[in-house]
Amino acid sequence: MPLADRLLTCRRDVHSGEVLARGGDPEAHSILERTGFVLVARLHERYHRLPTGLDEAAEQSIATRAVARLRAVGYHVDCDEAFDTDRREPYYRPLGAQVAHLADRLRQATTTDDAAGILTELTATHDGVLTALGDVLVAAADFYEHLGQPADRHTAKRLRHLAEEPLQTLWSDLVHTRNDLADRHQPHPTRRPCTAEAGPGEREASAVCACPPPRIPTSPDALPAPPALTGRRR
Repeated sequence: MPLADRLLTCRRDVHSGEVLARGGDPEAHSILERTGFVLVARLHERYHRLPTGLDEAAEQSIATRAVARLRAVGYHVDCDEAFDTDRREPYYRPLGAQVAHLADRLRQATTTDDAAGILTELTATHDGVLTALGDVLVAAADFYEHLGQPADRHTAKRLRHLAEEPLQTLWSDLVHTRNDLADRHQPHPTRRPCTAEAGPGEREASAVCACPPPRIPTSPDALPAPPALTGRRR
């Protein structure tokens, strides 16, 4: 990872008075957003600001907490003295990490049955990821319905549209893909189960598995570990 992606600033802008965070990579941006910052996407830059309408004490609390979370996972944060802290607050991403782990499992899948089982986590009718996402969109629409601003009913209608047409189209396509894989019952032609040992064409007796190392999750929730590379051909 480039060093520049590990550097951020969190300062009160001298012109606007807003607390702005700049720099970092997508993981840092996720930490900022989960701590309370708002993403600003401009044509030539992306940065984060605090929500409007906060008093100074609330701004300081959120910014200080963001600094503590970012530094806890190894980011260097250059910040105003008011936001500086020696505290290190653990940051966890349980939901996103679990869904991202499905992609890791698909990259390691060796049969169509394996891949179908993984996609089922997305498409399951009652409690799949996409069904849950639809429930969240509808609940957000219900929340917006009576907030009282002129655009709120339009926002609620748009959220319900997303839950119905685009999401249902995505679900339908993925169900078709999952079912197709479930009916094939075949191994993937370019993948074989990892035995942590040298392949049949390897001549060196010292050779071990050449599979790339697995991605280490940032969430403390333990995910299934790959087998240890202990095998050696005799």
